[in-house]
Amino acid sequence: MTTTFVVTPVTTEKAYGQSQKNVYVFSAPLVANKQQIAEAIESQYGVKVAGIKTLVQSGKAIRFSRGKNRYPGTTNRTDSKKAYVTLAEGSISVFEQATEEEKK
Repeated sequence: MTTTFVVTPVTTEKAYGQSQKNVYVFSAPLVANKQQIAEAIESQYGVKVAGIKTLVQSGKAIRFSRGKNRYPGTTNRTDSKKAYVTLAEGSISVFEQATEEEKK
């Protein structure tokens, strides 16, 4: 059973610096593995993937208040998965649209 995943590009300054080296950063579902992420990127953007490195970023602990006289409780933000994708050839136009708007 094959399931399709939607991966979205990350648009930060660090991701822009990595894109100059032909490495693009995507946020992916936690349950997706490297092969599934590669298939999703190839089908969504029409490029050839050379390699993938993934990492799971743990959710940060957050304190919240339960009222005026009660000790604040703690909870965690949700975990997230990032995929650093190296392309064999071609490029993805993630940052080109922002440069055209700056010229106007």
